[in-house]
Amino acid sequence: MYLFPSCTLQLKCKANGSLWLRTSQIISYYESINQCKKELPEYFNFASDVLDEWARLEKDGRKPANPAFWWVNDEGQEVKWSFEELGSLSRKAANVLSGACGLQRGDRVIAVLPRVPEWWLLNVACMRAGIVLIPGTSQLTAKDISYRLQASKAKCIITSDTLAPAVESVLPGSQFLKSKLIVGQGSRDGWLNLKELLEVASADHQCVKTRSQDPMLIYFTSGTTGFPKMVEQSHSSYGIGFAISGRYWMNLTPSDIMWNTSDTGWVKAAWSSVFAPWICGSCVFVHHMPQFKSEVIAETLSRYPITTFCTAPTAFRMLVQHDVSRYKFPSLKHCVTGGEALNPEVLAKWKIQTGLDIHEGYGQTETVTICANMKGMKIKPGSLGRAVPPYDVQIVDEQGAVVPAGEEGTIGVRVQPTRPFCMFSQYLDNPEKTAASVRGDFYLTGDRGTMDEEGYVWFVGRADDIINSAGYRIGPFEVESALVQHPAVSDVAVVSSPDPVRGEVVKAFIVLAPAFVSHDPEKLIHELQQHVKKVTAPYKYPRKVEFVQELPKTATGKIQRKVLKNKEWARERQQ
Repeated sequence: MYLFPSCTLQLKCKANGSLWLRTSQIISYYESINQCKKELPEYFNFASDVLDEWARLEKDGRKPANPAFWWVNDEGQEVKWSFEELGSLSRKAANVLSGACGLQRGDRVIAVLPRVPEWWLLNVACMRAGIVLIPGTSQLTAKDISYRLQASKAKCIITSDTLAPAVESVLPGSQFLKSKLIVGQGSRDGWLNLKELLEVASADHQCVKTRSQDPMLIYFTSGTTGFPKMVEQSHSSYGIGFAISGRYWMNLTPSDIMWNTSDTGWVKAAWSSVFAPWICGSCVFVHHMPQFKSEVIAETLSRYPITTFCTAPTAFRMLVQHDVSRYKFPSLKHCVTGGEALNPEVLAKWKIQTGLDIHEGYGQTETVTICANMKGMKIKPGSLGRAVPPYDVQIVDEQGAVVPAGEEGTIGVRVQPTRPFCMFSQYLDNPEKTAASVRGDFYLTGDRGTMDEEGYVWFVGRADDIINSAGYRIGPFEVESALVQHPAVSDVAVVSSPDPVRGEVVKAFIVLAPAFVSHDPEKLIHELQQHVKKVTAPYKYPRKVEFVQELPKTATGKIQRKVLKNKEWARERQQ
């Protein structure tokens, strides 16, 4: 039996029988994977109902001697907090927000910070004060920050001394902003300094009594058109929703130390660096690491007692190219990934080099984990796994009707007659988009996929990434998976490219492995095309190939196919 803090949650799954979990005032029980009934408590706050409960168990000696938070950087600096210390510091931070910053319950605050300990403190402080947190990546430009300030009507912005000038450049148009908080050593005119305020703040703070459906987080998420949408998540949707995936996908217990490399601006940081590990009582490990370096990752896994590791599929690809078989990871026992599709080739190489599987999961900013390869499940390489409770996941057509096994459609989550509690509340200030996300009984993810007879979901591509060439529908992932099996391919992105005869064709942007850079380009292109024809259906081969030095990627390492596709089609319009 595995225990979470406070109250009982019973899971009855077709695959796993009956499992008992515990978490803070959560759900009565799930009847099955495909159908569930939920009773949420009227009030819920992750800080008081989960984190403070772990602090109490820790103080009573009823929890393994594991820190709640462990931060390191390349300079040898280290920060460790117990759950009790996290509680005390976050109460001080809550008093800073409510006091010096003048924020009230329901106000919104934007936090644009790198991986610094204060980001975690502020997450918990906002929960305690009932303030809605809006995380942002440090890659944001002044234009991005200006749009977010205006759209969200944020009353406060928290950032580093590096980004403070960008904020100041857009202040004339930020009429809602009341206070600015800087995280750093130095002072700046017009800014409050968090470190200085924490030193004098009181650790006495009464946690706000938040309702389960009160807003807790807002994430800006990009669509295919228009400005980024604001996705609102409640205290229960994320605060409770990661109990299942934390225990059974990430395999976390109070004895575990989890390292997730996600940038703080990406929703995966909330998933795997806040809610999932802390609801399980695990330690959140953080390496400041401004840039991804394979050798730093490998050395960190060797040096520290990290038991669970999460990074993006692109990062796993870079790690196997680095050949981590040269290292020993004595404590590592479980690996997970998400954010983009994992190529089977990478999965196989990681297994050879480390002896460990990579458990892929799938979800969106609007959801918690939709599908996953849970611990103990048979892994089918290339599959996203099966539906994670309480979701009923199906492949549906354009009208929202479920399609037969093996048939391609949109990955959907059933929201009628009962909407799962762990879904986003709304696209803030955009009721049209909120309504348009549902078709029939299903929330549409916008991702294309198939489902086999055993309920495993297979990703085909984003609806807007699908290539329609002479009537053939081709998903970029399957072509990329074929190409990365060739030793010449270090990295690859596949998009559509205009063609006067076929309408559009497959084009591959390829970063070559160093040993192949000097090869004859025309011969190598022909060789790669023939390779794809051999390992997948011949019509999917890339009719166009371009060798590039690097691929455009987000701050979290996800390939930006949209950038490449837009350039391709812009060339056509210019001709």
